[in-house]
Amino acid sequence: MSDLDEVSLVLSPTERYLNPRQLQDYRAERKACIQWLLTSGKDPEKHDGYALSTVKTRARRMDQFYRWVWDHEGGYTLNVTPDHADEWMTHLAQQDESGAHKANCQKAIQSLFKWRHHERGAAEWEPSITFSGRTASQPREFLTRDERTQIREAALEYGSIPSYSNLSPVERDRWRAHLAQRFEKSKDEIGPSDWERANGWKIPSLVWASLDAGLRPVEIERARPAWVDADNCVLRIPMEDSAKSYENWTVGLKERTATMLEQWVEERDAYPMYDDSESLWLTREGNTYGSSALKHVLMRLCEIAGIDTEPRRLSWYALRHSVGTYMVREEDLAAAQSQLRHKSPRTTMRYDQTPVEDRQDALDRMG
Repeated sequence: MSDLDEVSLVLSPTERYLNPRQLQDYRAERKACIQWLLTSGKDPEKHDGYALSTVKTRARRMDQFYRWVWDHEGGYTLNVTPDHADEWMTHLAQQDESGAHKANCQKAIQSLFKWRHHERGAAEWEPSITFSGRTASQPREFLTRDERTQIREAALEYGSIPSYSNLSPVERDRWRAHLAQRFEKSKDEIGPSDWERANGWKIPSLVWASLDAGLRPVEIERARPAWVDADNCVLRIPMEDSAKSYENWTVGLKERTATMLEQWVEERDAYPMYDDSESLWLTREGNTYGSSALKHVLMRLCEIAGIDTEPRRLSWYALRHSVGTYMVREEDLAAAQSQLRHKSPRTTMRYDQTPVEDRQDALDRMG
């Protein structure tokens, strides 16, 4: 029996996830990767591979990563990217698992991308978050106070177009052509209701709610209209929809955010794509928002706001990190723990770090 035969190519949860054709494709991909790890993974130039025990554990964690990507992309793919890897690291940083577990997951994904780079010519990956054997470093990227305000304002501009009644016939014709392409309809089918849709409350409500509640991508995917309690300015997230599924959560919102959500819930009922869906937000294609779709929204918001994203590696979690960072400063760890829906205060403590600009001001005051 070869070493390859002793490594599980497909774990049971993955086998249940995939259809027969996907399973065959995934098995072939896994076999090629694991064989390379065993023979060349440690030093490709010298064809020096990892020990069997190392490959076994890393293969299991790679399998977990693939399933996480599929959950967030809405289906099977082998095209995992550095952004996916960074987003999974950010997800792991929020968990109550040990630092050693997180560090080992990171090593496994580094091995995966090392194989993809050497054998497939894919992009290399350098993690944006690093883990030690005990804890994770503070995430590199979060939105500053000014950037939070800029993103809120950009959300009000995102996708908006001039008022139908304020356009001349020639201008309306041009915008009609734009909307026909945007909504994948014929130009003749475009009417005033499409103007209302373009200036609707979907994106503003999604962005403002995320800036208030620090919504994780999976929570945006699971969000339901029933969560919205606009009268009391809160989101009520039931245990079965919670990312961790261990508690019901009541999350505070700005009054303006609650108003936007109320407007969106009312507007949402006008769109046929929501007739058979319980999702609070769907993409234009009728899919739930995954990490990649949310990152596209964030990059567009930064473009509108004039926020430089280079060399930063921003993901949707930058909104969540900013909530944690500034909630700790404005209130305390307990408030941040509740707002971010952390089971353990240890997870929240990673935000208990005063931003550098405030430390600089403190030095000036200290003399």
